[in-house]
Amino acid sequence: MTGGWWVVVPVKDAHRGKSRLAGVLDDTARAALVRSMALDTLTAVRAARSVAGVVLVTPDADLAAAADALGVLVVDEPTSTPAAGGPEPGLDAAAVAGAAHVRARTPGAPVAVVPGDLPRLDPADLDVALALAAAHDHAHVPDAAGTGTTLLTATRGHRLRPRFGAGSSGRHADAGHVRLDVPVTSTLRHDVDEARDLQEA
Repeated sequence: MTGGWWVVVPVKDAHRGKSRLAGVLDDTARAALVRSMALDTLTAVRAARSVAGVVLVTPDADLAAAADALGVLVVDEPTSTPAAGGPEPGLDAAAVAGAAHVRARTPGAPVAVVPGDLPRLDPADLDVALALAAAHDHAHVPDAAGTGTTLLTATRGHRLRPRFGAGSSGRHADAGHVRLDVPVTSTLRHDVDEARDLQEA
């Protein structure tokens, strides 16, 4: 990790994550998958040359312990009710909490969010996308389907505007996060949400 970006990786409790895979995996297997994908993602993010630090935001104690052993900073997922107009509980609130932790620690750092479900992520693909993102105050990368979001960024002096969930790419664009021209072949665009994604991964 030699660059200037700090990356926040928000991950739900492993037993609540990837609910759309409940039809193909039992609860134990699904929890193990969530943790495994998150650790693969964290390892890849840490290896990117443009990344200076990584923050995991999760309530999952087992994942937190494994990430800590990797040298990743760990922040508990927010559990309190958000203020009026603030982010909803879940990935949005986790992204905001992680970004706040980064900015308190390193005020001038550009901040990115990478969801923890990119098990095939190539660090070089993340470097390419972050280089593109550096030219914009706010930016994002959609998933391969073009509807979700696999990278959300804000450069120095700007705050993230997370709108994760189904159809998040459109909401992030509406919030001012420019859609980056990252090829669909990039591993950054291939997350795991449904059974077909799991088969590809």
